[in-house]
Amino acid sequence: MLRLPTFINLAPVVFVFLWSTGFIVARYATDDAGPLSFLAVRVLCAAAVLAVVALVQSSPRPSRTGVGWSMVAGVGMHAAYLGGVFIAINNGLPSGIGALISGLHPVITAVVGSIVLGEVLRRRRWWGVALGLTGVAVVVGERAAAGIEGVSAGPVAAAAIGTLGMSLGTLVQRWSGRSTPLLWGTVAQFGGAAVVLVPLAIIIEGMDISASASTAASLAWAVLVLSVAAVAIMVWLLQRTDAASVSSLFFLTPALSAIEAAILFGERLAITSVIGLVIAAGGVALATRT
Repeated sequence: MLRLPTFINLAPVVFVFLWSTGFIVARYATDDAGPLSFLAVRVLCAAAVLAVVALVQSSPRPSRTGVGWSMVAGVGMHAAYLGGVFIAINNGLPSGIGALISGLHPVITAVVGSIVLGEVLRRRRWWGVALGLTGVAVVVGERAAAGIEGVSAGPVAAAAIGTLGMSLGTLVQRWSGRSTPLLWGTVAQFGGAAVVLVPLAIIIEGMDISASASTAASLAWAVLVLSVAAVAIMVWLLQRTDAASVSSLFFLTPALSAIEAAILFGERLAITSVIGLVIAAGGVALATRT
C-alpha cells in the first residue's frame, strides 16, 4: 500500500500521463459519434460510477453551496474544455495548433490566480511557467506551422473557448473546493457538465452515438481512466496546492501525446518533441517546486 508522501510525489506524474491520453481518445471517439454526444454520455457515466463508489464508501456529502460551485467548476473543466477540444478536432483543427492553444491554459491560470485568488507566485514559478510554455511551443511549432494554412476561425475559436473554460473552472475549483468532499464534489462537477452537454447534444446532434467497438473502447477509457482517475487526482491536487502548480502540469501533455501518437499511429516523432518535453519538464519542475 502506498504511503501518503509517496502518493503525493507520484500523483502529478500519474495525472500527466493519464491526461495526455485524452488527445488519443479524441481521435477514436468521434469516428462513430458526434463530439457533444460522446461527451454527454461520458460525463453521465462518470457521474454514475463515482456516485456508486461514494455511496458504497459512505463518503461525506458536500453542502448545497459546495455542490453549486462544484457544478460551476464542472461546466468549465469538462463541458467547455472538453467540448471545445472535441469540436475543434472534429472540425479539422490540426493537433499541433490545438495543443498550442491548450498550452495557454497554465499561463492564464497563473496570471488570473495571482490576481483573483491572491496566490503569491515567486519569480522562480513565473520562470517555470514561461519555460513550460516554451516547451509547448517547441513541441508543436513544426506541426502548427505546417497546418495553419486553411484553418478556419471556427475550430480555433472552439479550442480557445475550451482553454478559457478550463482555466476558469480550475480557478473556481481551487477557490471553492478545498473543503468539498472529493467523491461527491467530483460527481457534482460531472453533473454540472451534463446539464450543459446533454441538451446541446440532443439539439445539435440528435444524440448521435453508435454502439461500435471503437466507441465502446473510447468510452470505457474516457470514463474510467480520464474522467474518474485523472480528474480525481487533479481535484485532489487542487485541494492541496495552488492552481498555478497544478495547471503547469498541462505543459507536458502535448509532448507526451506526440510520443503516444508515434507509438500507436506510427506518426513521425520529431526530435523537437523530445527537446520540447525536456524543456517543459524543466518548467514544470520550477513551477511546482515547494
